[in-house]
Amino acid sequence: MDPDLRSCFVEGMSRAATFVAVATTDGEAGRFGVTISSLTSVSADGEHPSLLACIHHRSSTASAILRNRAFCANLLHEGQLDVANIFAGRSGMADHDERFSKVDWQPGSLGQPVIAGATAVFECRLATALYWETHHIFVGHVTRVTLSDNPATLLYGQRAYRRAVEFGG
Repeated sequence: MDPDLRSCFVEGMSRAATFVAVATTDGEAGRFGVTISSLTSVSADGEHPSLLACIHHRSSTASAILRNRAFCANLLHEGQLDVANIFAGRSGMADHDERFSKVDWQPGSLGQPVIAGATAVFECRLATALYWETHHIFVGHVTRVTLSDNPATLLYGQRAYRRAVEFGG
């Protein structure tokens, strides 16, 4: 690949602010979680609403989702910067059990870890997965959505955490 193309692509994508989520899973393969910024809705219609999440192929969370066949997408509140850093591996905790010991969570209806304080929680059964170059693309059938009273979502853009502000006018 052309290194200039890659560099420009990475810079261009850094300018796209996106929300921050923690994908969690638990089951036969164990309990794992990772911070992601690649999460989007696929459809609100069909048998179940569906969403898509992308996770690097070297992530132990990706491998566990493939085996556990379920995951939870915890959309973080703007006050959960510490949670984002813990599951991004920025806190020095490589052990996933230790990561989960540092946050308040409980098993959801599918047994997947639901992080307390998240602004929205999407509990999913894995519908399909595709391995694309360096990432697993997971499509989940959403079986339950839990919404908090405070919709202020943590964002990431220009290589930093952000918060949304409302424009007057």
